[in-house]
This record gives sequence, structure tokens and C-alpha cells, in this order.
Amino acid sequence: MIIELIMFILGFILVVEGADLLVDGSSSLAKRLGVPPLIIGLTVVAFGTSLPELVVNIFSALKGSTDLALGNVIGSNLANILLILGSTALFVPIAVKGSTVWKEIPFSFLAAIVLLVVANDAILNGHSVSTISRADGIVMLLFFLIFFYYAFELARTKREEIKEGEVIPLRKAEVIFLMLVGGIIGLYFGGRWVVDGALNLTKQLGLSEFVISTTIVALGTSLPELVTSITAAMKHKPDLAVGNIVGSNIFNIFLVLGITSTIKDIALPPWANIDILAVLAVTFLLFMFIFISKERKISRWHGAILFLLYIAYIAYSMIRG
Repeated sequence: MIIELIMFILGFILVVEGADLLVDGSSSLAKRLGVPPLIIGLTVVAFGTSLPELVVNIFSALKGSTDLALGNVIGSNLANILLILGSTALFVPIAVKGSTVWKEIPFSFLAAIVLLVVANDAILNGHSVSTISRADGIVMLLFFLIFFYYAFELARTKREEIKEGEVIPLRKAEVIFLMLVGGIIGLYFGGRWVVDGALNLTKQLGLSEFVISTTIVALGTSLPELVTSITAAMKHKPDLAVGNIVGSNIFNIFLVLGITSTIKDIALPPWANIDILAVLAVTFLLFMFIFISKERKISRWHGAILFLLYIAYIAYSMIRG
């Protein structure tokens, strides 16, 4: 049990560090090849925070553990809003840009609605089992392309704001090669160990794969977003935290779950609709918090409510088993 737990924790570390190495190495490679920083930020860097979820989900799908894959996305999205934004707002109130309030958060809400629709064949079509099929996955990937086009156009028309990001260093070719190889190796072994560890935990703790994935696994794969958001808040750029979280939630449903379901159909486990509705509810709550605030901010008391709701969700999941 102890060895499996150590491998499980090491898996998370490898996934997060592997994602960082791969993103940094790919960014440097793109810069050496003359790719504009705007494109690098929208592709390599934007995909970076969703890499842990994607890698874990791919390994889960290949092993046939679709409960783990679905739970990872749902749990990560809940952790992003409730835990990460809640914790960040406790550090410093978060001012939110107009485009995030009126376009990106509604798009995130749309992603949750699409997930609810594609995951309910039993209710909508009278099937005996609800399944997110390969066709559903393709539909989600098409939605992702629409969002990606929106993000590209937004960034293209606001180049000045993009330049506020970190400068991409120009590294030597051999350093880039080592970073890319190290990142891929880290993601591969980290992803395998996380999935294997999660499956072992379900046996040891007597909990379902879905519960383990919505809590422990989702928290681990959300670590990059947590670090990025708190760092942004401490650098007095908390507005970056909301854009990072909302974008990650859209990526998780449309891209990560879209790719996962094209690999293997995902059967909806019992009670999963409650968790999907929870994603819808907290996304709407986030919008309302910002909407009713005169200064378009997520205040400290908003953050406290979000954080306490996450604790309540974890407690509910563990009791449900």
C-alpha cells in the first residue's frame, strides 16, 4: 500500500513537471523557428495547464477506466472554480475583465450544458445506458475549435495585453531537445502511475473510481492551475487567474473529454449527473458573484463561499462512496 501511494504521488509530480518541461521546451523551439509569441501563447502555453488532465484521461481510456476519465474532468472543473478561485480570492479580491464575464464564462457554462446533453442518452433518447460516444467526442472537439478561433481573434486584436506575459527564453537546441524528451518521459510515466495508483486506491479505500477521480485525481491534475492562479494573485495580476481557470474548464470538457471519448466510449456512472449539474451550478454562481458586484470583482467573502462549497463537495463525495 505504501509503495503504491508513493508511486501515486510521484506520478502527480512527474505529470506536473513533465507538462512544464514540455511547454517550456516547445515554446523555446517555436521561438527558434520564428513562430510569433501570440501563436505560442495560444497553442503551446494555453494547452499546458490541461496537459495533466489529458494525459491521465488518455491512460484511463486505454485501460478502460472511463469512470476515472469522466470524473477527472468534472472534478478538475469543480476544483478550478471552488478551490482555486476561492483560494486565490482569499489572498486578494479578483477583478474580472468584461470579455471574461460576458463571453468566456458563458462559454464555460455552454460547455457544461453540452456535457449534460451528450451524457444523457437514457433520458433524451430512451437508451438503457447513457454513453458519451465517439460522435459526441467529435461534436465537443468542434465546439473547441470554435472557442479556439474566438480566443485567437481576441488575442490578435489585443496584442498589447498579450505582451504583459512572461518573455519566452531562447534556449540552445540541445537544451530544448532534453526538455522535450524529459517532458514526454515525465508525462508518460507520471500518467501511468497516477492511473495505476488511483485504481489501487479504489480497492484499498473501497471507493468507486468516479469518486477517487473527482476528488484525489482531479485535485492533483489541477495543481498547475492552482500554482498559476495563486502566483498571478501574488504578482498583483489576479485578473489572469480567472481567465486561466475559465479557459482551462472549457479545454477540459471540449478538448480533453472530446479526445478521451474518441478513444473509448464513456459510460455514465450512477449519480454522475449530480456532479455535472454541480459544474453548471458553480459556473452560474461564479457569473452571479461577478455580475452583482459593482466593481466586477470576486471578493474575499465570495472566495470563502467557494472554498467552503468545495469542502462540502469533497465531504459529499466521500460519504457517497
